[in-house]
Amino acid sequence: MVLITKMSLSFYIIHLLIFSLISTCVVSNQAEDNLLQGLNSYRTAQRVPPFAKNEKADCVADEIADKLEDQPCTNHTTASTVTPGSVPPRLTNYQDILSECKIDPNTTRDGLILPVCIPNRIPTLALTNYTQTGYARYLNDSRYVGAGVGSEKEWMVVVLTTSTPGGSFTAGVAAGKATSVRVMAGLGLMGLLFSCLVLF
Repeated sequence: MVLITKMSLSFYIIHLLIFSLISTCVVSNQAEDNLLQGLNSYRTAQRVPPFAKNEKADCVADEIADKLEDQPCTNHTTASTVTPGSVPPRLTNYQDILSECKIDPNTTRDGLILPVCIPNRIPTLALTNYTQTGYARYLNDSRYVGAGVGSEKEWMVVVLTTSTPGGSFTAGVAAGKATSVRVMAGLGLMGLLFSCLVLF
């Protein structure tokens, strides 16, 4: 009876942790998906093909949003200061972000990073900050074919990619090895959790 109670408690705690992680991700991902959908509706209205979701650009956008999370909510980055390959001025560790996302830096020089800060992150303001500002000219540009969206607190970041090698945000040479290591680590963690359940 004690064994069943301990196992039930273990399952409950693991279930609670997983639910907590998933629900936090879902709320954040929903806002990001909504923004991408809004940007694509805007592009369609402008007779420009919609953005394809780019997973690597998504990773970069998420990492940049994480780094900007504690920055004051002021938009120092404006459309006039954004150029292909440029990095937001307050972001000093961009190379680390590319390494974290397993991206070859040579494939980012034609891409664009478009951060905005929205007080209380009101969804309609997020879309307006992109479509009703100088950023709109990049959204209307058919050279940009892919997008990644990241968010953290009041910050939203959109990363635009091209179909050219210089803006495709593709993986570096070591990415395959890193992915294998990540998969092995995940399997090891699952094995450890299973062992804990068996011991209880």
